[in-house]
Amino acid sequence: MATLRSFGAEARRDALLETLRSDGGVRLEAAAEQLGVSVMTVRRDLDELDAAGLARRVRGGAVPVAGARPFSERRGTGRAAKTRIAEKAAQLLPGAGSIAVDASTTAGGLAAHLAPSGPLTIATNSYENFAAITSTSEVSAILIGGELDERTGSFVGLIACQAAQSMLYSRFFASAYSLDAPNGSSEVSLAESQVKRAFAERAREIVLLVDSSKLGQQALAVGFAWHEIGILVTELDPADSALEPYRDLVELL
Repeated sequence: MATLRSFGAEARRDALLETLRSDGGVRLEAAAEQLGVSVMTVRRDLDELDAAGLARRVRGGAVPVAGARPFSERRGTGRAAKTRIAEKAAQLLPGAGSIAVDASTTAGGLAAHLAPSGPLTIATNSYENFAAITSTSEVSAILIGGELDERTGSFVGLIACQAAQSMLYSRFFASAYSLDAPNGSSEVSLAESQVKRAFAERAREIVLLVDSSKLGQQALAVGFAWHEIGILVTELDPADSALEPYRDLVELL
């Protein structure tokens, strides 16, 4: 039986890790077809990556190991899904008024779709998202200050939460590390979750932007319960069977 120490297995492992980084997850059947091996071989490779702490096995494949990651690293993960999510969520952007955008690269993709018809104020706790937003005319970008989390590049802590709660928003666009039917959204960082909840407390509606690799997963910190979420936006067609567990819980886009 081949092991990760053999050249073939090492090459497969590198390819699987690259897929994890670029797509945000690995599906057994798709990976087996791409690598030209059996599903059982891919399953063994993923099991060994899991044992080495390089991936986390889930039903049907694997996802990246939970943990806070820099903005630049997160931006390169799952680009196709994030682009599609931003395109769909763009129809929810108001022509004027005020919204909040969290520190996720998924929500940050909305910056490319801003076309306000009047004055629009956007608050965020991410400098990268703030910088992307400022390039659009008729938009006033506000960077929520606070304590800089050097692992993620986002601002968190008491000051960040107080600043987030000092304004009112028509919608809060937020991502989530994980999402499951029993619990709603969850995060790997309690500090990130606290800032998101601070934004949400002043928003009329929460729009959750989540790529499908995060569905059915759980992380450490509680995010939003289903009754708090107004709309769930994924890259999938709303009729996709993968969304069946959430169909009666939230509006799908």
